[in-house]
Amino acid sequence: MSDDKFPGWHGTTILAVRKGGEVVVAGDGQVSLGQTVIKGTARKVRRLSPGGRDVVCGFAGSTADAFTLLERLEKKLEAAPGQLARACVDLAKDWRMDKYLRNLEAMLIVTDGRDLFVITGAGDVLEPEHDIAAIGSGGNFALAAARGLMQADLPAEDIARRAMAIAADICVYTNGNLTVETIRA
Repeated sequence: MSDDKFPGWHGTTILAVRKGGEVVVAGDGQVSLGQTVIKGTARKVRRLSPGGRDVVCGFAGSTADAFTLLERLEKKLEAAPGQLARACVDLAKDWRMDKYLRNLEAMLIVTDGRDLFVITGAGDVLEPEHDIAAIGSGGNFALAAARGLMQADLPAEDIARRAMAIAADICVYTNGNLTVETIRA
């Protein structure tokens, strides 16, 4: 998005770690405008229950845009209960092809505890390697830290929390105020 539409908002690190039969999605709480922290307690990880089946989602980018996409994902999941991959692909198709949705600026990490996907506005539905997914300003830092911790004898939540702490120490757009959701397969 061009700088005239997007005036320097930064923030968000979302990390998902799958290990030991569960997936943990963690997100920090920071939203910054330029060099100023606007909010440190934003909640960017949500649990949805379309059709009574839990799905955990984390988002980076515009909050309003992410909520629009989450609402659409819920509708897709209600139409195809228990078929997360199909719902994600359908959402990505709509996002890419729809004139209105095409302008939305967000990325999503979505899991039902079995499948784990990153969804982008470019039409991508990516299944991450190494059972780790990360998006947002500090995503690469959190991803690298989590990959380094995967061999340790730690549960998924400990890996996610430690990796997010490392990302917060490195990335000025990431803080240590975490929202963490766990879902089992």
